[in-house]
Amino acid sequence: MRRRRLLTATGLAVPASLLAGVSDALASIPDPTGSPVPLDSRLAAARVLFDAGQNSELLRVLPGLLADARHAASPAHEEMPLARLSTAYSLAGRVLTKVGRYTDSRLAADRAALYAEWSGSPLAAAAAARELSIVLRHQDQPAAAERHILDAVAKVEETGLRTDAQRSAYAQMLCTTSYTAARAGVRDQALTMIRDAARAARALPGVAPRGRLFPITPAAVDLYSVGVHWALGDAGAALEAGRGLREGQFTTAERKGRMHTDLGRAWWQWGKAEQTAAELLSAVRVSPGEVRDRPAIRQIVSDLRARHPRVTGVRELVAAAGAAE
Repeated sequence: MRRRRLLTATGLAVPASLLAGVSDALASIPDPTGSPVPLDSRLAAARVLFDAGQNSELLRVLPGLLADARHAASPAHEEMPLARLSTAYSLAGRVLTKVGRYTDSRLAADRAALYAEWSGSPLAAAAAARELSIVLRHQDQPAAAERHILDAVAKVEETGLRTDAQRSAYAQMLCTTSYTAARAGVRDQALTMIRDAARAARALPGVAPRGRLFPITPAAVDLYSVGVHWALGDAGAALEAGRGLREGQFTTAERKGRMHTDLGRAWWQWGKAEQTAAELLSAVRVSPGEVRDRPAIRQIVSDLRARHPRVTGVRELVAAAGAAE
C-alpha cells in the first residue's frame, strides 16, 4: 500500500499498479507466460504501443514480454535472442523515462546495455547506450551521459556505415549527443552535432521502413533541432527550426505529439501562453499520453492553469490533459 501511495503521488495518469508491476518485473523476472505468439511479433506489437502513445497498455504487457525474452535468451546465449532481450529492455527503459520513473528506467537501460554487449550487436548496443544516456541526463549526470553516447557513436561509426540501418543509428546517436550537450549547456558541441546529424540523415528516406530500430528521418532531425535550441534557451531559434514541421512528416502518434509538445515548450519559454496551449492541445488530440504521462509537460499545463486561466484553450487543455483539480 505504501508503494501505491508513493506512485500515485507522482501525479501521473499511468495507473500505479502498472508501474508497480514493471518495477517488480525488473527486480525479479516473473515466470514465463507460455504465450504461443512469437517473441518478434510481440516485441513489434510493443513498439506499436509506444509509437501510438499507449503507455499504460505497454506497461501492462512489459512484464510478460521481459520474462519470455529472458527465458528465450537463457539457454543458448546466442546473438539474436540476446539482442532481442536487450531491445525489450531498451523499450522498457524508454517508456519508463517518458513517464518519469527514472530509477526503474536506469535499471532497464543497464540491463539492455549488458545483454547488448553479450550479443555483440552494434545496433542493439547503440539503442541501449542511447537509453542509458537519456536516463543519466535526467538523473543530472551529464558527464556520464555524454561518455556513454559518444562511445556509442564511435562504435556505430566502426561499422563503416554501409547500410541505411547503420546510417540511421549514426544519425540518431548524433541527435541524442547534441541534445545531451545542449541540456548540459555545451552550446558549440550541441550545434555542431545537430548539424552533423542533419548531414548524416540527408540521404535517408523521408519515411523509415517498418521495424527499423532507429527510424530517424530528415524531419525527425529538424524536430531534434527544436529541442536542442530550446535546451540552449533560444526559443526563437527553436521555433525557426520547427517552422517547416508538419504532422504529416511523422508516421506515429508519439512523434506527432512530440512535435507539438516540443513546439509548445518553445512557445512557453518565449512567454506565449496562447500558442503554448494551442500546441499542447494539438498534442493531446494526436497522442494524449505525450501530455498526460510526461511530468514536464503536465507541469506546463499546471502552470498555464495557475497563471493564464483565461487564455484561449487553457481550460480545454486542462480538462483534456486530466490536470484539473
